[in-house]
Amino acid sequence: MPKISVELGAKAYDIIIEKGLRLTLAQKLKQMTKATKLAIITDTRVAGLHGAELEDQLLRAGFQVVTIAIEEGEANKNISTLARVYDKLAKKGLTRQDLIITLGGGVVGDLGGFAAATFLRGIDFVQVPTTLLAQIDSSVGGKVAVNLPAGKNLAGSFYQPKGVFIDPDYLVTLPKKFLHEGMAEVIKTAAIGDSKLFTALESYADNQELLENIEQVIESCCRFKAKVVAADEHDIGQRMMLNFGHTVGHAIEQNFGYGKCNHGKAVAIGMMRITRNTEKLQITEAGTLQRLGQLLKHYGLPTKVNLELRKIMEVVTRDKKKRGNLLTIAVLKTIGTGQLMQIDFNDLPRYIK
Repeated sequence: MPKISVELGAKAYDIIIEKGLRLTLAQKLKQMTKATKLAIITDTRVAGLHGAELEDQLLRAGFQVVTIAIEEGEANKNISTLARVYDKLAKKGLTRQDLIITLGGGVVGDLGGFAAATFLRGIDFVQVPTTLLAQIDSSVGGKVAVNLPAGKNLAGSFYQPKGVFIDPDYLVTLPKKFLHEGMAEVIKTAAIGDSKLFTALESYADNQELLENIEQVIESCCRFKAKVVAADEHDIGQRMMLNFGHTVGHAIEQNFGYGKCNHGKAVAIGMMRITRNTEKLQITEAGTLQRLGQLLKHYGLPTKVNLELRKIMEVVTRDKKKRGNLLTIAVLKTIGTGQLMQIDFNDLPRYIK
């Protein structure tokens, strides 16, 4: 059972990765919290698959349980949905001594975590991610947020969970398109910081072989992210490397509409678009683009899209990594090694055209 510590002083917590973990979750929560009332924030699809199992287990352990199921999909990660969650938490009498469990993918984790951070000025919460993308990325690091009409994750906070409980068995019920969406973030992690993982991903023949090795893949990604987060919790330095592919990716999501082009596809295209240019500019080692593109295609991810440069620039103007007229972008030096570059915003088209 891999256990990874996110070293953040008084806010430190563990990531536990174990097949079958969902069946003993109540026992583990009993050991870590004095809460008597738990609120499960989930979405309608996950609630139908796993909600009753978890709720029954928690009730048998003596907890009072409230389940709040939002509509699934990125389009519902918004202020209106958040307001409805606040209202249900209030009506069910949640107090600051209680606990929120986010059961689901990145949308649930982001929105539920933001609700935990802000309701009553902060309630403890734990992440129970059920998608690959959430297990290897969004559940770790304390970034919680909702989307605004002006852009993705523009209303948010840094609020660390009390624990992250990852059961790879949840992926058995995950549709293939969501498995591949998560692989974009796995490939991103390998590309910027783990060449051995990148090579391993190239060696897996198909989804079946990937899933046979998924526990090791999840552990590698979580160890890398835990190390980065511990060094830069508030995303003002090296943590910005985790945004490789996201500068363009967020613009693609917003232009095509949340839910119409999922996060993984958008990030895959974003990684390719910036690497195509940095390789031409001799910032990135020759041949890197080809390996990256081949691996993305191997896992069913797109590598390009028709989107005008001006539309990307309109969104990037509101990028959280922008400081005045300077923007920090994440690029590859070679497979397994990323670097941050601070550029003049007016020079950005050279990197994303």
